[in-house]
Amino acid sequence: MSHYEPPLISAERLIGGRSYDFSRRVAVMAIVNRTPDSFHDRGRTFALGKATEAVRAAAAAGADWIDIGGVPFAPGPPVPVAEELDRVLPVVEAAQGLAVVSVDTYRPEVAREVIKAGAAVINDTSGLRDPAMADAVAGTDASLVITHSLAPPRTEHPRPRYGDVVAEVAGFLRARVALALDRGVRPEQLIIDPGPDLNKNTLHTLELSRRLRDIAELGHPLLAAVSNKDFIGESLDAPQRERLAGTVAALVFWILNGARIVRVHDVKAAVDAVRMTEAMLGYRAPAYTRHNL
Repeated sequence: MSHYEPPLISAERLIGGRSYDFSRRVAVMAIVNRTPDSFHDRGRTFALGKATEAVRAAAAAGADWIDIGGVPFAPGPPVPVAEELDRVLPVVEAAQGLAVVSVDTYRPEVAREVIKAGAAVINDTSGLRDPAMADAVAGTDASLVITHSLAPPRTEHPRPRYGDVVAEVAGFLRARVALALDRGVRPEQLIIDPGPDLNKNTLHTLELSRRLRDIAELGHPLLAAVSNKDFIGESLDAPQRERLAGTVAALVFWILNGARIVRVHDVKAAVDAVRMTEAMLGYRAPAYTRHNL
């Protein structure tokens, strides 16, 4: 079957002590938010006990990575660094040994502490708005996700405008990758995320999806953070809790166009969709074969 193969820089990587060949593997990243105001779970896992239960459930459902967040990107009141650390560090510790541990943060101070605690990925949704984030990751074994956005985290950016959204996102990511490399981050540490819906409307995100290969051509493993996003809801006229089928369709479409990590809320459905896609692409053997044999 003919399909798109992104030109990956350092396709074979060791992340959190686990080997990944992103030329033949897609990693499933589960979302666990210790926040009272996250856009999808609305505080469902804010309590520490609920968060640790969610970590165990995600690992049992087949998640490769678990992404732990203490402060959403979306507009809202400030959260002190100490409070963010209080939220995420116990969950980082609870996730050790169950999956690769990622932390969704834009603060270098938080990144340094969670890396010390065992986090193997820093997911910076601000796209190195603070260049010191690159310094926090450089010289460690942690991977760094660089995400496109226009506004700082926790701030409004109404009615975003682009001339060519794909070209502008690619240019931003190219520049931020160069910044990270200049500050000592190694190429094999980098992952890129074009930021679907982050300071983008539905038409922007659909255009980004159609031309995703232009972003994948940058050569770093591409993360698909499309789970339950508003572009799915608006495309399907589907409320927040009725976007699973649309999410699965978007995940598969992004994988076929170059994504190699998928960030998801509904882990079991995503794992099944990803593994089935890998099997059809010839990346993965069936779990067993009995039919007509």
